[in-house]
Order: sequence, then C-alpha cells, then structure tokens
Amino acid sequence: MTLIDLQGSTVLVTGASRGIGEAIARTLHGAGASVLLHYSQGAAEARQIAADLGPERSQLIQADLAAPGAAIDLWQRALVWRGSIAAVINNAATMPSAPISSDWHSWSRAWQDTLQVNLVAVADLCREAITHFQTQGGGTIVNLASRAAFRGDGPEYMAYAASKGGVIGLTRTIAKGFAQDGVRAYAIAPGFVRTDRIEQLMAERGAEYVTRDIPMGAPAEPQDIANLVAFLVAGLAPHATGATFDVNGASYFH
Repeated sequence: MTLIDLQGSTVLVTGASRGIGEAIARTLHGAGASVLLHYSQGAAEARQIAADLGPERSQLIQADLAAPGAAIDLWQRALVWRGSIAAVINNAATMPSAPISSDWHSWSRAWQDTLQVNLVAVADLCREAITHFQTQGGGTIVNLASRAAFRGDGPEYMAYAASKGGVIGLTRTIAKGFAQDGVRAYAIAPGFVRTDRIEQLMAERGAEYVTRDIPMGAPAEPQDIANLVAFLVAGLAPHATGATFDVNGASYFH
C-alpha cells in the first residue's frame, strides 16, 4: 500500500520555481497530484520544472503577488485548469532588508512589500480557497511560516518576522473557523533550509554563520519540507489542523 497517494488531486503551489517550492511541487507530482506551478519572476526555472514534470499533470501560472489583488486573479486562473483544487501551498515569500537606519521611504517600502507578499496575498488565497473548499466538502491549506515567527530574526528583518507571525495567527484562525466545513489548515515553520540563497550565504559568510545555532549541525534539506507537505495534503493527520510543524534542526532557543 502506498501511504502518500495524491492521484486525482490538483494542488496549487506558490513560489514553485526554485528552492522549497520546487521540492514541494516535484514531490506532490511524484505522489500523483496535478500541480499548478506558480512563479513570479523565475520564468526560465519554472518552465524547466514544467518540462521535467510533463504537460499532463503540471501547469505554469505567473503572478506578481506584490501587486494588491494579484492573488485573487491567480486563484481564478488556477481554477480554470481542472475546475477544482484540493489543496493550496502558500510558499511564495519575500525578505527585503529594512534596517532602522534606512530612510523612511525605503523602510516603508520594505514593510509594505513584505506584508503584501508574505501575509496579505496569503490571506487572499486562503479566502478564495476556503470559499471553494466549502462547495466541495473540504480541502487543505498549508502555509509556510518561519521559525522567525517565534524567535524573531535579525533587526533588519523585523518585517519578515512580523509577516510570518501573522501567518501563524491566520492559519490557526482558519483551522478553528472552518473545521466544520472540512477545511484543514497547517503551518510549517522552517529554520535555515539549504536553498540557493542559504548556500550563497554560507559561501559568503562561512558555513558556521548558518550552522552555529543548529544542534543538528546543518540546514534542513528542501525535501524535509516537501515530505511533510505531501503527508499533510494526503490527509493523513486531519486532527493536526491548526498545528505548526517546526523543521529547524532543534534550533529553538539559540
């Protein structure tokens, strides 16, 4: 018996052109799902992933989630492909630096962009998904948060930490408010994950910069996140709705 079987399911993955999103999309597709691969600027990368997966069960969909209302349009276009969506993985995020020493206009722009992409667009997609799920007996939402929601981040990334804290509150509220409709909502809070950005950070500042506060001694692999997403989308832990799953190598308090 195959534990993870997503055949017949259609899943929307935001930020699917690289990193964690790419791993999630490939893993869900490998488990039998049809996958909508959202991207913003990574067109070449997204096209390569779609080519690898093949046209039968993958579809590219572009949207700039920094634009207010773009998430609504994204959802409507995504729904056209199969007419039904079983799960939404809100993975897309941005992380501009905004030190308090920056001028106010730069500070404000970073906050506006971060909250728009990381929280408002996520909420917009959740709103559309919930309304859709209510018509089909349920569905699954998985929102990518961060350990920064709980332990904070560098002072130049206050906006990022605040946005991810908002994701936790959003996810728990959805879980409580719509459980009776069959809607399940989960949050995943990664620490450092071995993406291209983290690899570059390790190359520039030394591996110790990333690993020094991770008891396991290394960043998580994107596949760690992808496996957990597949497990949740498969409906194998419905009573965990509202829960936050930490994937941080035990780097809780450092």
